Amino acid sequence: MRKYIWLYVVAIVASLGGLLSGYDTGVISGALLFINETWDLSDSLQGFLVSSVLIGAVIGAATNGILADIFGRKKIIMATAIIFMTGSIMCALAPNVLVLIISRIFVGFAVGIVNFVVPLYLSEISPKALRGTLVSLYQWAITAGILFSYVINSAFANAIYSWRWMLFAGVVPSLILLVGMSLMQDTPRWLVSKKRDEEAKKVFKKIEPDIDADKEIEDIKQTISKSSKKDEKFVFKKWMVMPFVVGIGIMFAQICTGINTIIYYAPTIFKSAGFDSNITAIYATAGIGIINFLMTIVAIYFTDKLGRKPLLYFGLTGVMLSLFALGTSFAFADVLGSYQKWVAVGSLVTYIIFFAMSLGPVGWIIVSEVFPLKIRGISMSICTVSNFAFNFFVVASFPILLHRIGGAWTFWMFGFVSILCIIFVYFFVPETKGISLEKIEENWVNNINPRKF
Repeated sequence: MRKYIWLYVVAIVASLGGLLSGYDTGVISGALLFINETWDLSDSLQGFLVSSVLIGAVIGAATNGILADIFGRKKIIMATAIIFMTGSIMCALAPNVLVLIISRIFVGFAVGIVNFVVPLYLSEISPKALRGTLVSLYQWAITAGILFSYVINSAFANAIYSWRWMLFAGVVPSLILLVGMSLMQDTPRWLVSKKRDEEAKKVFKKIEPDIDADKEIEDIKQTISKSSKKDEKFVFKKWMVMPFVVGIGIMFAQICTGINTIIYYAPTIFKSAGFDSNITAIYATAGIGIINFLMTIVAIYFTDKLGRKPLLYFGLTGVMLSLFALGTSFAFADVLGSYQKWVAVGSLVTYIIFFAMSLGPVGWIIVSEVFPLKIRGISMSICTVSNFAFNFFVVASFPILLHRIGGAWTFWMFGFVSILCIIFVYFFVPETKGISLEKIEENWVNNINPRKF
């Protein structure tokens, strides 16, 4: 694997965008407890503050797919680093809730961009044998960012201006991403699409020394020419419906099985389940972050060995059972007594293990693989918009559901959604392990059943 050293360096640097996305996802969970001490927030305002980042994310994802196709993946990633840096400073200095919400929306704009452009970048620089592994690095980086946020939350929990320091700390990885990406190259597939073949050849040789760069470039050109003729505008075709069904469907499965209710509200859930103090709840949440980080490594190892669908079946089944167990811990709180919080902890840990090994990384891998090259940027943008739209709905409604219908029915509801997602994966999601991006596109064009890819 020594010949791929530079490829891994490129992938790790780009994946820092995922670390920033994870950080800004997780940091609010601990910060919220102390923001509530600064300003007494209602349930609905708490939900809006937490989910406000997703408003910006939807805007970012919606407006930058075309820009990624025009200006390239590298420049857009660098732009997000600057936005992350600025947004972190704005959040830390916010004088009131309104300014904090606006600042969170601004940070969300960068989250929306990075969540489609980094997987896109990684999928396009990766050899087909390593594509699942390298795109999984993005999800691993997200879990690293979430863990980093929990560590920062724990470190500043007893500090003066605690939540301000928590939100400000995102400046450091932003700066590293900006400097790192300035030293990287753009993807060969994007370079070929812009008729920069010589640059693409150099990149191919650098990231995969043994490759026949001329053949790869010719394959990319043939794929582009099949998608649309040079003198014609792009026309959406009937066969392109299925990639969107798969892409948007897997985003639904990733979000609507409840992952971000855990990430955003873990300390709140722990306090509802019986933990007494903010500090204890934050420390318990840090344990969840460590498990999330470690189990994503398992997914990275298996995604190109077992395939995408087996991991999805395994993960969704575990997620479903964990959610039913978590709901039951709330339903029988009186019977369980002091044991309730430990049943809740066990259920959350089990949930995170199964999610981190499946839906977390595999969802983004599939989205990065199933779309035709000609519209891959804008298509991933659309899927990312759907991801954040689902996310906004789930996160904004969670504190309201928790107080109005209770923890039991809230988590049971997510469990029933998991059953529907297992059925969706069986009928609609193709197995893309070991298949080149060009071959995946050809299968769609030929209307091959996703179950027979």
